Amino acid sequence: MTTENLPGGVLLIDKPSGYTSFDVIAVLRGLLHEKRLGHTGTLDPMATGVLPVLIGKATGASDILPIDEKSYRAEFVLGKSTDTQDITGKVLSESLKPVSEEEILEKLPQFRGAISQLPPMYSAVSVNGKRLYELARQGVSVERTPREITVYSIELERYDESGRTGTLLISCSKGTYIRTIISDLGDALGVGGCMTALRRISAHGFKVEDCLPLEELRASENPLEMAIPRIVPTDKLFGCYPKLNLSEAQTRMYKNGVKLDAGRVRGAKEDGIFRIYGNSGFLGLCKVQNGEIRIVKNFW
Repeated sequence: MTTENLPGGVLLIDKPSGYTSFDVIAVLRGLLHEKRLGHTGTLDPMATGVLPVLIGKATGASDILPIDEKSYRAEFVLGKSTDTQDITGKVLSESLKPVSEEEILEKLPQFRGAISQLPPMYSAVSVNGKRLYELARQGVSVERTPREITVYSIELERYDESGRTGTLLISCSKGTYIRTIISDLGDALGVGGCMTALRRISAHGFKVEDCLPLEELRASENPLEMAIPRIVPTDKLFGCYPKLNLSEAQTRMYKNGVKLDAGRVRGAKEDGIFRIYGNSGFLGLCKVQNGEIRIVKNFW
């Protein structure tokens, strides 16, 4: 098979620990012989789980994804604070104070809903053109601006009081740092805390059960042949939007940039964003406004 056989869409990868999201993209470029690859959200190197990889024209979807909710299973230990907020970092402080399960449950409500979060120094956030993790590795700490994030749910799945270790299930918006939540929870409990493992179990409506392990793909004698049947069509990223179908003539006009009369397209009576399909399949996203159908993003 050649690159011409690789359709645009989404390849759901189960990222192994030890890889950055960019490492995964680099590996896939070599395996699939495709340069146009991107991902929908960075995972820390120690994290595993759902990494949707965008292929071909689907790379244009990265900044317009309508569903930003992501879910994680995060393991933690209390009584230890590190400079990276996870177990890989330099220990800054330790506490032997015991913490009960009840104490944790009492603190969790303050981490639900819309909350303000200070991005950690070891993160990919840019300040004055520099990545924070680059500055942190140089021993430089800079002032950061708190950002509002949303934690849709946070639950204590398990907790061992003797070892002060446990697991949290967290569903949140994009831009949320799970290790910061754990660090802040440890501070709220007066003992500090850090993340020991992280697995993304869902992202953008996709589940980890649907993902292809990267190592399995690498071990394949024909990774391209293995990957192609697993590629999810681009329009699945926008399944929350209603659908419009164009006739052959309307498709031709739409592709030529003509603003179509919404009154002549079935289902286009209400204003809003729609998935739009022509005689050749999915065309992209459009907006119905003031009786006209206008292009938002093309994927043909």
